[in-house]
Amino acid sequence: MKVLGIDTSTSCGSVGLMDNGEVVSDYLLNIRLTHSERLLGAIELVLREARCPIETLDGWAISLGPGSFTGLRIGISTIKGLAFATGKPVAGVSTLDVLASQIATTPYLICPILDARKQEVYTAFYRYEKRESLKRLSPYQAIRPEDLIKQIDEQTIFLGNGVMVYKDFLQSSLSSTAIFPPPHLHFCHGSMVAELGSKLLEKGEGSDLATLAPTYIRLSEAEIKWQEPRSN
Repeated sequence: MKVLGIDTSTSCGSVGLMDNGEVVSDYLLNIRLTHSERLLGAIELVLREARCPIETLDGWAISLGPGSFTGLRIGISTIKGLAFATGKPVAGVSTLDVLASQIATTPYLICPILDARKQEVYTAFYRYEKRESLKRLSPYQAIRPEDLIKQIDEQTIFLGNGVMVYKDFLQSSLSSTAIFPPPHLHFCHGSMVAELGSKLLEKGEGSDLATLAPTYIRLSEAEIKWQEPRSN
């Protein structure tokens, strides 16, 4: 199965192409350009350089978040348009699941963290179980780092852009318990989005385009203000 995966959940955008479990291409760009300025160009580049006509794709995969509200909306609206145009199915996957899956089999607890602003991170806990199967152990949540470390009493691998913000805090609070992988693993790779999406599509568990939506976890500023009591 040939699937193109896209991640726009953070400022670092990524597009990856997988073909029957093999990485064909993995494009990642961490610069200050909006996803609306670069995403379609990145997709075109990956397909062109891979000699992969768009009509030969078997499906699409997209990271649904949590992450940047604007970035997620751009990514999902783009993938919907491409899916309608090509008639190919789409699978949506969690950004946190993607990050956790980028860590090879390990006995340690895995804790991806994404900067959620407002002194919070988006996170969940994962662990490899029998047959090298990665299992999520907790709900997706937005939490203060001070509260997150209270839940940790063993060696834990932290990854994601939240590490860039809270690494010093985690090191000082958890000492040798906190483990940090190489820098390239702190970003979602489009190839892993495609890999997780491929597994869903192979099982017939693609997403309904009509209901495909970002996973925000926390309300946006606009929604919070809308729900605030209004004075007469």
